[in-house]
Amino acid sequence: MLAWLLANAPLSSHAAAPVYLITPESPDVIGELGQTTSVYKDTISDLARDFDQGYREMRLANPKVDSWLPGDGTPVLVPSMYIIPDAPRDGITINIAEMRMYYFNGKDASGAKRLMTFPISIGREQWVTPKGRTTVVGKVKDPAWHPPKSIRKEHAEEGDILPAVVPPGPDNPLGTHALMLGIEGYLIHGTDKPFGIGMRVTHGCIRMYPEDIVTMFKATPVGTPVHIVNQPLKVGISNGNIYLEVHPHLEEEQEKAADEQYSKAVKLILARVKGQDASLVWADIKHALESPTGVPQVVGTVQAKLRNQASNGESVRHVAGN
Repeated sequence: MLAWLLANAPLSSHAAAPVYLITPESPDVIGELGQTTSVYKDTISDLARDFDQGYREMRLANPKVDSWLPGDGTPVLVPSMYIIPDAPRDGITINIAEMRMYYFNGKDASGAKRLMTFPISIGREQWVTPKGRTTVVGKVKDPAWHPPKSIRKEHAEEGDILPAVVPPGPDNPLGTHALMLGIEGYLIHGTDKPFGIGMRVTHGCIRMYPEDIVTMFKATPVGTPVHIVNQPLKVGISNGNIYLEVHPHLEEEQEKAADEQYSKAVKLILARVKGQDASLVWADIKHALESPTGVPQVVGTVQAKLRNQASNGESVRHVAGN
């Protein structure tokens, strides 16, 4: 059903982030793949925003589609299927390798956890987004931007003189809303350049689409825990299948990571299926690692009688959008 909805959705509006409930059917994998058809004026950035995807994840999932001129009637995969990162399932998890945020947003009437996910932008190689655990310490609507001296110096060297304070408004790089983190100087915020979501374009902050930061601003209380991780490899189980999701490593890690990737993937898979009767397809594992698409790939199975053995006793199903 989701694939049909994506293929027939109007491209003039931006899709709201779906909400998922953690239930006993599929412990780690949420969503499902969709497909749309481009029209002559589309770019990959346009389609990414239409379906709440980031630029890079759309590019990885569609390597043969031209980013700027997909063409009229070109099938485009919408990679709206994800393995939940290996992190505490509370509050916000930011996976910088994936350029995606996961937010565990309370529970429904039955007590099942609610989960939303959003594409993000992260810090450039010279301005790496920090990893670790922090919290949301404040919320600001219509924030003013006070660029630090280091950023003003960088812009000045490029002939762009920044003021000491950029007031709220349509040209403010922080957008309309911001969540302040406990790591000094770092925010989760909107943007005046939404085409850059899903890229390494920030000075370390986390950027979101304007419509997504509004959702997060409303839903996120001060004190919410934030886990910032770097997981280019993710493993999960859903309906008896073992999935491996592979994203390119950050540029500064690629040389070292290439030598360790296969052994690390195997360790992650074996750790996830420990104690279960699992069957792995080694050729599929190798293919997933050699062709990182960011899309979960089936690399094995577990016995049906053990499918309900979820990590943390939880699993996931898709429910209506918020």
